[in-house]
Amino acid sequence: MSNVKIFLDMYYRHAKAVELKEGVPALFTLAQSALETGWGKTVVGNMMFGVKDTDGINGNEQLLTTTEYHKSPNVKYPVVIWVKRVGNLYKYRIKDWFRKYASPEESFRDHAIFLKKNPRYRGAFNYTRAPYLFAKEVCKAGYATDPNYQHSIEAIMRMIEKYI
Repeated sequence: MSNVKIFLDMYYRHAKAVELKEGVPALFTLAQSALETGWGKTVVGNMMFGVKDTDGINGNEQLLTTTEYHKSPNVKYPVVIWVKRVGNLYKYRIKDWFRKYASPEESFRDHAIFLKKNPRYRGAFNYTRAPYLFAKEVCKAGYATDPNYQHSIEAIMRMIEKYI
């Protein structure tokens, strides 16, 4: 059985429930979760989307290693492991605070609410029936610092479409 099929068997129902309740397209949600977790292989603290926890003090967060991209070599994070120039950007290997959850289902719900409540993603909700445009708007609003994030999400969406 393929990684895609196994991932969809585990998480499709959560993405579909979020789509019906909050309007976030299931195809986008699944693609983003697949990218953020390596098709469900890296799910620390039931975190399915890499949503950061800005304060790191509530007990509902975890300090994890990740990669970020910025135009400046002087961006502050709780822990900077290294910074190197990659083209016209700086690639950071860091530790930062991320949300953690009691279950993957809770992570899917929180992710949708996070997108819906955050004004910078408001434009995406004009495209709840157009997952690729929804993804474009979320990426354009700065969900991730990876310059290839939108391309990666769209490629994964095309893979998932073959199964749903």
